[in-house]
Amino acid sequence: MAPTKAYIIIDLQNDYFPGGKFELKNIEQASSNAAKFLQFARTKPEEFFVIHVRHVFAPSEPAPFFEEGTEGSQIHDVVKPLAGETVITKHQPNSFIGTPLQELLTTNGIKELYVSGAMTNICVQGTVRAASELGYKVELLTDAVTTKDWEYDGKTVTYDQVNTAIFATLAFGYADLVTTSEALSKLQ
Repeated sequence: MAPTKAYIIIDLQNDYFPGGKFELKNIEQASSNAAKFLQFARTKPEEFFVIHVRHVFAPSEPAPFFEEGTEGSQIHDVVKPLAGETVITKHQPNSFIGTPLQELLTTNGIKELYVSGAMTNICVQGTVRAASELGYKVELLTDAVTTKDWEYDGKTVTYDQVNTAIFATLAFGYADLVTTSEALSKLQ
């Protein structure tokens, strides 16, 4: 039986972790939850197709982090791909742009996506919105995503506020929002 769901883990790469070039808030907890769902998905290959997405800045762009060939651009060990799992490299926030992601999902008959990763307000949001607009049913694991504090117009917006704002907009029309535990409870 071919899987009908995909678990997409976006950009959980070393530069986002302590000691990396662009450390995010709460990255250990978010990645731990992503790993928990990954372990479950791996036990259900007849149900889940696992896809790891990693961002690498294009060679023509200055790379503040995720520079090709560096340890920081590698997927973190907590969600390290197993042999045979799909890894997609992207150069844009939206995981569908310039990648084979949509073709891969279509070819495999995938209709439902579970998404985790980083950053909530950039790559996760871009991918979730695109997936929904392409007709996929999307479940966002809210405790398996994170970002950082951001500044705009002299004001600091905490990562928690950023997450809340993104969740509010995505829940309105793009995705079902669930915690990792809620998703696992529904699937078991």
